[in-house]
Amino acid sequence: MNILDKIVAQKKIEIEQAKKTISINQLEQTEFFKRSTFSITSKIVQENATGIIAEFKRKSPSKGIINDTSKVLDVVKQYENAGVSACSILTDELFFGGNKQDIISVRNEITVPILRKDFMIDEYQFIEAKAIGADVVLLIASILTPKQVKDFTALARSLQLEVLLELHDETELNHVCNDVHMVGINNRNLKTFEVDIEQSIRMAEKLGNDFLKVAESGISSVETLKHFKNNGFQGFLIGENFMKTENPGLACQQFIEQL
Repeated sequence: MNILDKIVAQKKIEIEQAKKTISINQLEQTEFFKRSTFSITSKIVQENATGIIAEFKRKSPSKGIINDTSKVLDVVKQYENAGVSACSILTDELFFGGNKQDIISVRNEITVPILRKDFMIDEYQFIEAKAIGADVVLLIASILTPKQVKDFTALARSLQLEVLLELHDETELNHVCNDVHMVGINNRNLKTFEVDIEQSIRMAEKLGNDFLKVAESGISSVETLKHFKNNGFQGFLIGENFMKTENPGLACQQFIEQL
């Protein structure tokens, strides 16, 4: 069983526990469930937009502890001030050190879209995402069938949530449906954790120009970002590069200044 299988198995347990704790009806009564969401695609395609989706992440299965001292509110406010197009916040607790409260606590403090970064495998999680104040959800092709992607995308749209569909290799191209808002290509193989930038560019070419393309993982320099941009990418998910520093917000600001 690889790490992805372990995460999904644990996620199923957590979802069943969450359903017993807070019902869908209760989630639908929350303040954030009724709010109008922010559009990440609109932000990314704006003139002079950086396209950067800056991530708040405490740890990962491959790297262990990345940053367990920075406060989520401090970091995302600095990200916003630096000029990011959106923020990504991990809500998986066991493997990534995140939690749903991280999004709830900052939702009214920033005006950029928030991507709920998690392993979405159940309809309940989409209702939950809207209820905690997310604007965008991540769908990971490698843990879903093409039908699940289509159904979950329709559900997300009904909740005014945008969808970032994440691909890892060419075998997952059949998961792409016309309703997704963005297609992300993860340069890091989730099973081996190796990074291959050129593989992502080859996949992007096969996608054509019908989708807003997001490069994910392994972006540690302005040169790499520009390389992706020159190859048709408009969004850039960057987490570890900022979070591994003592001051992620400052690191993000300096990165954007170099652009």
